[in-house]
Amino acid sequence: MIFSPVEIQETVNMFMHHKLDVRAITLGISLRDCACEDGKKSRQKIYDKIMRYAGNLVSVGKQIETEFGVPIINKRIAVTPISLVAEASHEDSYVEWAVTLDKIAKELNVDFVGGFSALVQKGMTPGDKVLINSIPEALTVTDRVCSSINLGTTKNGINMDAVKLMGEIVKQTAERTKDKDGIGCAKLVVFCNSPDDNPFMAGAYHGIGEGDAVLSVGVSGPGVILAAAKEYKGKPIDVLADGIKRMAFKVSRMGQLVGTEAAQRLGVQFGILDLSLAPTPAVGDSVARILEECGLEGAGAPGTTAALAMLTDMVKKGGVMASTSIGGLSGAFIPVSEDEGMINAVKQHSISLEKLEAMTTVCSVGLDMIAIPGDTPATTISGIMADELAIGMVNNKTTAVRLIPVPGKGVGEWAEFGGLLGGAPIISVNTFGCADFINRGGRIPAPIHSFRN
Repeated sequence: MIFSPVEIQETVNMFMHHKLDVRAITLGISLRDCACEDGKKSRQKIYDKIMRYAGNLVSVGKQIETEFGVPIINKRIAVTPISLVAEASHEDSYVEWAVTLDKIAKELNVDFVGGFSALVQKGMTPGDKVLINSIPEALTVTDRVCSSINLGTTKNGINMDAVKLMGEIVKQTAERTKDKDGIGCAKLVVFCNSPDDNPFMAGAYHGIGEGDAVLSVGVSGPGVILAAAKEYKGKPIDVLADGIKRMAFKVSRMGQLVGTEAAQRLGVQFGILDLSLAPTPAVGDSVARILEECGLEGAGAPGTTAALAMLTDMVKKGGVMASTSIGGLSGAFIPVSEDEGMINAVKQHSISLEKLEAMTTVCSVGLDMIAIPGDTPATTISGIMADELAIGMVNNKTTAVRLIPVPGKGVGEWAEFGGLLGGAPIISVNTFGCADFINRGGRIPAPIHSFRN
């Protein structure tokens, strides 16, 4: 891949003035060969294998940062869903598995390890249940472990027994970390149609169809896209769209270069480039501000979903021309606590939980990093999950929910999570109950269009 001098200078300007960065390089590692009946022995195998593959991950990332001048914000590891690995041990808690992953993350100085996960879209095995019930304690006693549970797919429908259980798990996790505004829930996400190759946390895990070790990249450039949008102020929407697409190509090309180089230096396969626009709490790095630059008075105003649909599509169209290995989530993230513009939209009441849900029909993920009142019932949390998962199931897309019921706090109060997780004002939740619906359990059948064979 050859860059012209003009492109190099343009890219340097993106780094210097518009907060362009590689949000994460994520090394996915298969742990399938680490499963055995002796849990202690299995955890040692996991330790040895991850240390062997990922021992140089952080140093390689720093080398590339220095040599290429490209900021790489996070170095991460994703592993095979632990429920699949730990089940052979027949242990009644998987907390020690999370502790092992946390120890590895700290020794290697990686930011997060994803994969304390289970895939239960159609049913739960004993190991799946043990993992899910271990989540509250596991996310309390660890700092860098992330957990994800896939509750539905377009092919299988939605496992409502698991949806009910996860509402309770979210509440328990929040309560256990109440001294930090329920931060445990910031490391816990539920999915419909979760991708096997997602480099972003908290949803990253190493899919069972992946190779033994794969390096994937999540590149982010809301500030760059915002700058592009400003260049087309007052122009027709199709002209603006074309400008965003062109800039997305340039951003993605940089990510492809970094990913390929990092994989080569680590001696592993290059996986995918995730095109998602991932915001941060920093001013100038917001997806919401891009939407406002399109002509909205505030994120959440009428027209927001249409603007977001255009933005997401143009990012994808620009990105696919820059790489033949696009995957993960790839679109636009709309996390509240991690986006300065979204935080402002909640404060000024231009956006609501219901509008955020509507926006998820066209963006890459779902209801993300949203602080809600701590007294929200578990069944209401499950109901919000079910609604969001249904959007993913029916539309054959990935959707997710990462809600944080903040213990002891109510609407309008502030919850602080720190770092890239940011903080957010607590948003109101519909107080009408759905307990009778959630307590039915069972499974929502797959939609008719899922039968394509």
